[in-house]
Amino acid sequence: MTPGEHAPDPREARSPAEFLGRLQALKDWSGLTYRELSARAEASGDVLPRSTVANMLSRPTLPREELLAAFARACGLAPGEAEDWRTVRNQLAARGVYEAGPAATGPAAAEDPGAPPTWPVAPEAARPGEPRPGPRSRIRRGLVAAVALAGLALAGVSVVAFLKDGHAGHPPRTPTAPAAGDVRIRVTGTDFCLGERRGTRTGQIHQLPCAAAGVPGYSLAELGGGRWRIVSHHPDFGPGCSGIPSGGRIPGAAYEDSECGDPTRVESFTLEAYGTPVEGYRIVPVDSATPGSCVTVVGDHSAAWSRLAQAPCAPDAAGQLFDFDRD
Repeated sequence: MTPGEHAPDPREARSPAEFLGRLQALKDWSGLTYRELSARAEASGDVLPRSTVANMLSRPTLPREELLAAFARACGLAPGEAEDWRTVRNQLAARGVYEAGPAATGPAAAEDPGAPPTWPVAPEAARPGEPRPGPRSRIRRGLVAAVALAGLALAGVSVVAFLKDGHAGHPPRTPTAPAAGDVRIRVTGTDFCLGERRGTRTGQIHQLPCAAAGVPGYSLAELGGGRWRIVSHHPDFGPGCSGIPSGGRIPGAAYEDSECGDPTRVESFTLEAYGTPVEGYRIVPVDSATPGSCVTVVGDHSAAWSRLAQAPCAPDAAGQLFDFDRD
């Protein structure tokens, strides 16, 4: 749990699937492993087996009230916060869908429905007393518009070049193909590598500067049939495996490092070449319950510490291409 960071709010859930997503976020917020949650529950007099928690987060149904209460307490919620989770759970169970909040307000919502309609004025219409624009005025406007469009086109080319090369002044790198052994996993076209934030136990994988001290390394292990396991070497917690929790059932589920061999996680991937010539490699979860998903940098692709998650594979592959530097 990060100091100053508030626990996820269950009242944002509008369906059982969203509620399960918030539960997974609550586990991530706690920073505790399944074993640690089970131990904390036992110390408080609750029974919360590790396998029960894993099944709760992977099933598409709402958890039992007593299981939810024990889980909330183990995550570190205060009694009032735990009660909010129970209330939302019961509302969802009773109605199927948690009612949406009040309608959004804004200028459009504040319009008087009885007011007469207003109509746009034609661009060439002149106000009374003003001369109509002459031919030279129209030509001048056309030239200004043409220059502006040319400037936008040049700016667009510059932006594309910037994104493709990672940043100005850096030539594009030739992506390194996956091979068994130790690697640093780089976000293609950038100076970011994958790793965890030191001092936390969430296992959440972020992109961070490759030159940063203590960047955890990874190893690729072939599983056969084109499948790979991505093994993490964390300087604090030792070896683990990268994966998607809850079998990939939750859209937007975190891409995270955790203990290897958890049956509820997706821990095998295909590393698929993208583009001709190859621009990079997609990390695709095998047998994810959300088909068509890729490991993706979500949020600001240009910012350090943007997190990675399961997301739909996109045609432009933005934030979904990686290469595997061998040290």
